[in-house]
Amino acid sequence: MVRAAVTAFATGGYAGTTTDQVAGLAGVSQPYVIRLFGSKQQLFIAAVTHAAARIEDHFREAAKAEPTLASLGSAYEELLAERELITCLLHGYTASADPAIGPVVRDCFGTIYRTIRELTGAGVKETRQFLAMGMLMTVLGAMRVLGPDAVPRDPWMTELIDFDDEES
Repeated sequence: MVRAAVTAFATGGYAGTTTDQVAGLAGVSQPYVIRLFGSKQQLFIAAVTHAAARIEDHFREAAKAEPTLASLGSAYEELLAERELITCLLHGYTASADPAIGPVVRDCFGTIYRTIRELTGAGVKETRQFLAMGMLMTVLGAMRVLGPDAVPRDPWMTELIDFDDEES
């Protein structure tokens, strides 16, 4: 059910998705969705929380092999292929003005931040830079500049994703 919600919310966002759409994707009735989650808002929170937990879990797995920012970055690049996951999370950030959604989304982001520091021992500045690059990759992934179904690249796209370029 939560995976169906991630898919639906990734496509329509919080405001543009109905519990009926999620039910259709999950192959269940809309009343069943409400019985399980109580409201569309709670279903959305479950979807966003799931997306953030997948990132944290992926980071923890990567850190078992090598607890560095580079290994976590590589792990995140793998997750970019799951476009629905990252797009759902972006919709969570945009819905953070909602008094019930905002605290949950901020807590998810804070958990990811603390996890990165815990796993790698990185300082605040390094972690901030890592997250900034991750957000850039998230946005580029959502726009299909990165990932398995990427669009043909314009020059500005190539400049942004050439992460080895030393030029300022």
